[in-house]
Amino acid sequence: MQEPNKKSSPRVSRRFTKGWLIVLTICLIVGLLLAGAAYKQRHQIHQFLLSLREPPVQTVHVTPLTLSPATTTTTPGQVAETDWTTYHDNNARSGFVPKMPDPTALANLWKQPLDGAVYAEPLVVGGQLIVVTENDTMYSLNDQTGQVAWHTNVGTPVPLSDLPCGNIDPLGITGTPVYDPQTGLIFAVAEIQGPAHILVGIDAKTGQIKVRRVVDPSSIDPRAYQQRAALALYAGKIYIAFGGLYGDCSNYQGMVIASRTDGTGSLLTYQVPTTRLGGIWEPAGPTVDAQGNLYVSVGNGAATGGSWDHTDSVLKLSPSLQLEDAFAPQSWPQDNANDLDLGSLGSVFLPNGFIFIQGKSNQGYLLQANHLGGIGGQIQTISVCAAGAYGGAAVNGSMAFIPCADGLREIQLASGGTLNIGWQASGQVTGSPVIGGNTVYSLNPGGGTLYGLNAATGSVRASVSVDATSRFATPTLFQNMIFIGTMTGIVAVQIRT
Repeated sequence: MQEPNKKSSPRVSRRFTKGWLIVLTICLIVGLLLAGAAYKQRHQIHQFLLSLREPPVQTVHVTPLTLSPATTTTTPGQVAETDWTTYHDNNARSGFVPKMPDPTALANLWKQPLDGAVYAEPLVVGGQLIVVTENDTMYSLNDQTGQVAWHTNVGTPVPLSDLPCGNIDPLGITGTPVYDPQTGLIFAVAEIQGPAHILVGIDAKTGQIKVRRVVDPSSIDPRAYQQRAALALYAGKIYIAFGGLYGDCSNYQGMVIASRTDGTGSLLTYQVPTTRLGGIWEPAGPTVDAQGNLYVSVGNGAATGGSWDHTDSVLKLSPSLQLEDAFAPQSWPQDNANDLDLGSLGSVFLPNGFIFIQGKSNQGYLLQANHLGGIGGQIQTISVCAAGAYGGAAVNGSMAFIPCADGLREIQLASGGTLNIGWQASGQVTGSPVIGGNTVYSLNPGGGTLYGLNAATGSVRASVSVDATSRFATPTLFQNMIFIGTMTGIVAVQIRT
């Protein structure tokens, strides 16, 4: 006889349901823990996958070159008033030439194609135009004709395919060089295959390499670093700031390196005390005061809570690269988490010891140079750029011109020590500005147009097409001419009055 079907009692059914709920809950918790662990490890996994396609780092053998004592004690070279020997003309990065005529028109004088894109600002040394390219080549050109006087290649640049990320291909000399009149050398940092970063000092008159040394600390992976910031010179030392590649891939910590101009002695190093990131990459490079203190803007770091890791900051470093003072907004954890840090603009020196800084967020800060104030130590918070600021500013007295992503903006420091916002240029005029006479020159990088704006009103005095440039290109002023590095070479523009 067939046994009749048995039905579960309500109590058994409830036990069965409750048991499965417990099992499901445990599975969900385990799944969340595993997902969290995977989230924390995503960078390491990503790096492992990248390492499968990247060639291994090769040991770079660079024969060091140093200056002899006889060379370093010769009579210093002269710097003419019209020379432009560093980013924005001086250590304060003001980019202001008071005795230039204001244009009624701008006209192309000549264009010279070169062997690579020009990201760095051109220099003028002894009437020569000095230009460096991403093909690791330095050129000396005749300023009136563009004719090449000499050119020196210092290495083979690194193709993008050999790097974990980035947006420059190939990667060669990116940061703006600096001229040292004491030695008569132009110093630049080149990324060469290996990869490695080398500091070279090239004779301004002949193009001969006189100084050469590797500037990568032995503890780092050079693939993770990019040298975009302009070099600085003070008291016989070259200062070199490093950040990461576009995309913030790989493990790096922002740092500043210092080398003697004769190429001898140990390197000095300051490294941002974060576990990762904190790049010092602003194109203007370190801003240097009269005592040789360096002010550097630092990008987002790994910390998004807990102890501040000195990222999203302005740091004051002594000439020996000791940390002297620092500032960060109270919002640094959120800024770091959302890539809205202060690292995109060089510090802007204003009269009476004030500094202005604004990064990628819509908040700007007025600081006191002799007391940056630590976290939340600003004197004033003000929104100058609605979409952030990128590059290097220009300053004439109490007026400064900030390269906002939504259009170049004027600010003024009032006598009471507060900032007021002035005019704003059209949204496509976003390039790092310079000032000649009463005219502000700025680029539309994507459209390849140079604009001359009335410094008092922001109205357009004149404009001219100059070919496509990098986002951070900035003009060089010399007599009645303007020089601009482009993605294919160099352009000279004449100021017509």
